Parts: sequence; C-alpha cells; structure tokens
Amino acid sequence: MAKLKILSPPSAPTSAFRASTGALTTTIAVSVPVFLVGGLAVQIGDELDFSPAGLGLAVSAYFGASALASVPAGYLVERYGATRVSRAGIALASASLLGVAAFANTLWSLIAILALGAGANAMGQLASNTTLSRHVPPRRQGLSFGIKQAAIPVATLLSGAAVPTVALTLGWRWAFVFVAVLAAGALLLVPAETSHSRRTSVRTAKQATGALIVVGVAATLAAAAANALGTFLVDSAVARGISPGPAGLSLTLGSAVCVVARVLGGWLADRRPDRSIAVIAGLLLTGAAGLALLAVPGGLPLVAGVVLGFGFGWSWPGLMNFAVVRLHPQAPAAATSITQTGVYAGGCLGPLGLGAVASTTDYPTMWFVAAGLMLAAAGAMLLGSHLLRRHTPEPTA
Repeated sequence: MAKLKILSPPSAPTSAFRASTGALTTTIAVSVPVFLVGGLAVQIGDELDFSPAGLGLAVSAYFGASALASVPAGYLVERYGATRVSRAGIALASASLLGVAAFANTLWSLIAILALGAGANAMGQLASNTTLSRHVPPRRQGLSFGIKQAAIPVATLLSGAAVPTVALTLGWRWAFVFVAVLAAGALLLVPAETSHSRRTSVRTAKQATGALIVVGVAATLAAAAANALGTFLVDSAVARGISPGPAGLSLTLGSAVCVVARVLGGWLADRRPDRSIAVIAGLLLTGAAGLALLAVPGGLPLVAGVVLGFGFGWSWPGLMNFAVVRLHPQAPAAATSITQTGVYAGGCLGPLGLGAVASTTDYPTMWFVAAGLMLAAAGAMLLGSHLLRRHTPEPTA
C-alpha cells in the first residue's frame, strides 16, 4: 500500500505538461489570424487593392478590438472556466479565418471580420493564463508563461510558412482555410478542469485595480514602442540608405533573441519570483537604449538597436503575466485582463501615433520618442510593482 502511494504523485507533472501544451497551442490558434494577414499582405493587398497604410489600419483595428474585449473576456473565464472559454476562443478564431477566406472582398470587410474575431485573442490569452496558474506548480509557472508568450513568434513563423506552401500555389484564401483547420485542431489539446478549479472570485483582483491599471499603462507605453519597431523598421532603414534585405534580417535576429529571452526570462523568474517586475523594468531600460540607437546612422547601430529594442524590449509580457497571476492566484483572468488591455491598446495606438510622428518629422525623431515611451514604461512598471505589493496579499504556496 505504501508503494502505491509513492507511485501516485507522477500524475501531477502529466497534468502540468498537458496544461502547458494546451496553453501554447491555444495561444497560437487565437493569435494567428492577424499575423496571417500580415504574412499574406502582398497577395491580399493585390486582390483587395490596399496599401501598407491599409494593412496598418487593419492591424490597429484588430488590437483595438482585442483591448475592448479583454476585461469582458476575463469575466467570462472567471465565470465559466478556462476550458470552455479556450474552446470558444479557438472556435471563434477558426471562424474568423474562414470568414476572411469566404467574405473578405474589400479592405473594410477584412477589417470588420478581423475586428469581430479579435475577441478570440483576448479569450484565449486569458484562459491560457488561468490554465497555467491552476495546473502548473508555482515553481515552474515562470517558465510556462515564458513558453506561452513565445507562441506569438511561432504564430508569425506559421504565417510566413503559409506563403510558399499554400498562398503561392493554391491562393491566399486557401491558406486561410488551411490554417483554420490547423487552429481548430487546438481544440483537442485544451485540458479539462474540475468544477472546483472554476470556483473563483474577482474580489481579489478588485482589491488592487488601481495598481493593475498602472501596470497596464506601463504595458501600453512599452507595447506601443515595441510594435512600432516591427512596423517601421524596414522603411526607416531604407530611408537611411540600408537595403531592405539586411534590415529584414536584423528584425529576424531580433525576433529570435526575443523568443530566447522570453523563455529564459521565465526560467529565471522561477528562481527569483519576487523580482519579476524589477526585471521587466530592466528589460525596458535596455529596450529604450536600443530604440535610441535606431536613430543613429549605420548598419551596426541598426543591428544593435533591433537586438536590444525588440529582442529585450519586447520580451517582458510573459514575466508580467507571471507576476500578476502570482499576486492574484484566486482570480488570474480578471487580474491579467486589466494588464492585457494595456498590451492590446499599445498594439493599436503605437503604430498609429508613432507613424504620425514619423510623417510630421522624421524617423530619428520617432525613434527617440519611442525610446522615451519605453523609458516611461519602465518607471510606471516599478510604480505598479510597489502598489501591487502594498495592496495585494502574499500568494499562497
């Protein structure tokens, strides 16, 4: 009998692995629509007759709708459970992909379909946060959140792979159908949860709403600056006399560094969980230095600026989710819905606002403004961390 008790605990790691796998695949499935539009922008733009400015408008509308949906999605997760909302988000994302394939005939119809499907992004992200907080042991949650957030570059890679494999052979609409089928496959990997794990309360999150809003504002500023880098880097480099090839490769390098930094940062957070938001502030300071370097002419400042600005300055979302969930274990979706709203708002406002700065002045000025935003984000993140620790009780082990 004693030996049987010794053998029973290994079921916990299996549950944690399934939760991590489900969170990863759910995140990829719900975020892939907007990245697929970006990856197939040339083919879609040729048929629907829109410019890069139209693409920017579509992406901004998507993230703006995600921001509006974030808090309601957090309520749905706390009310109905992560499993149901994950499945609903995956289904909505798949429907959005099929909707683009079947009904997107103008830029405005494309924007409308993307905006309607943006709620899937908020639902899947917040449900995944809840799944990780409830099924992964606290000592490994930092790594799990880092891997989950690394799913965003994976969605980008999947979108890029769809160009030569499907879009250039069968057409871009069939690429959306193919990815919709793949996204729907994530339904099979969503882990079930017990009725006990769904019984939560949003009261804990409400205790520190002000602190969470401060962290959300920091996330808005940081995401605005980081998203502008991905949007304007190549055009900025070409304007400074650098060919598009090296500029694109530098962004690829920055993305690779970002993936590694997100995973490594999560692994380190498990060893020093109390310092997560302080580490975020350090990453944002490093990112601000990188964005300032982009205002300097030359290839070397370009590469260094992208690696620091994008590789490190955009590697913090997993750490932020881990820190917020750790301080709000009773209502992880409600808490992260507030901070995630900031991330989405930055994705919406950053390219629009900084693009206007570049249009009215020049790119070097825009990069200095972006660096200032990221610097302000670091200060706001430290203030939010102080407020969270003052108003939030210590998490249970």
